[in-house]
Amino acid sequence: MRVIAGAAKRLQLKTLDGLDTRPTTDRIKETLFNMLAPYIYDSLFLDLFAGSGGIGIEALSRGAKGAVFVENNPKAMACVKENLKHTKLDRKAMTLSVDVMTALYKLEGEKNFDYIYMDPPYNQGFEKRVLEYLSGSELLSEDGIIIIEASKETEFDYIEDLGFSMIKSKEYKTNKHVFLEPAGRKEIC
Repeated sequence: MRVIAGAAKRLQLKTLDGLDTRPTTDRIKETLFNMLAPYIYDSLFLDLFAGSGGIGIEALSRGAKGAVFVENNPKAMACVKENLKHTKLDRKAMTLSVDVMTALYKLEGEKNFDYIYMDPPYNQGFEKRVLEYLSGSELLSEDGIIIIEASKETEFDYIEDLGFSMIKSKEYKTNKHVFLEPAGRKEIC
């Protein structure tokens, strides 16, 4: 796995061995950031269930002004920190070694994110719990976007009830990205 573009372009990132994390492939990461490219510069990025940190690091490399990485697995967080140091992007990053819900509570009132990205373990309902929290939160900026990486089977038929609209959904071989915004807002992505 590597950084695709920007200040840390081509630098290799470490990942955990085994099945504890599921790194986003370079091809999927490139497709995602090609969609976000015009908007990522000077943004604030929240990377939930960060794994090795590859998505948030890509955002920083492409000009995001800051990123917060949330990862509860100590080995994965060590990997995130090592990757941030290796890419020399650690000064623009904050790491939280806690579960995602605790991190959201801690960040509330402190920051407003332009992008909230989550790649939770598939088919366990974590994305719904996070979206339930975010529906009553100030963490997402006024023009912010939530991006969820999920299995192709994951249903999002509840999002309107939580006050979100789906901007788009991009399917890959085994998974998909779902882009959400607060309902009633003009599309920006």
